Amino acid sequence: MPQVAPFVVRRLARSWRTSVEGVEHFDLARAEKGCLMTLWHGRMMLGLAHHEGGDYTILVSPSKDGDLMDTLLPRFGMGVIRGSSSTTGARSLREMLRSLRVGGTVVVTPDGPRGPRHSGAAGVAWLARATGYPILTCGFVADRAWHVNSWDAFTIPKWRARVALVYGEPLFVDRRASEDELKTACDEMQRRMMAAEARGFELLGVEPDWPAEDIDRHWRTR
Repeated sequence: MPQVAPFVVRRLARSWRTSVEGVEHFDLARAEKGCLMTLWHGRMMLGLAHHEGGDYTILVSPSKDGDLMDTLLPRFGMGVIRGSSSTTGARSLREMLRSLRVGGTVVVTPDGPRGPRHSGAAGVAWLARATGYPILTCGFVADRAWHVNSWDAFTIPKWRARVALVYGEPLFVDRRASEDELKTACDEMQRRMMAAEARGFELLGVEPDWPAEDIDRHWRTR
């Protein structure tokens, strides 16, 4: 499977019709000479072709799922760091900081590697506070897709699917933020990610594919 995955993804991706919104937010975050890009774990495949060859380093979990992405991502010109948003060790942190300091973008999936789906770990907000780099929240969605029977309902857009990539407004975390303010920043990151996905589904003219509990948590309680 890892050997054929790049070929299959490329063939599928050539047929996808991709629309992009929020380029000004993307440019603003990248202008900071380094940024943290966040998207949900189950959406990792949707942006591969569009971002191919860019200066991206992806934080990939040290799991079997991560082994597959470790094989796939370099074929799209992306770097890989093995770790997770909740349990990243000193070596992974050093690698992320090295990428950020040379103006690169580190991509993190806050709900990986074990979920729950659409629930962000505080590690990304902590890293943004510690380094001063902005968080670029993203929502990548498709109108027609297969969903793997996994905790993250991993999304694979079907042949000739329409894909929407939405970049939210960059989120900056003050370096003097208290622990309570850090939690607020984490909650805001999740809200912006869900809002970006909601906007993506709106652009495609289809209903969100979220489970009911995610809608309750992120929208009905607002």
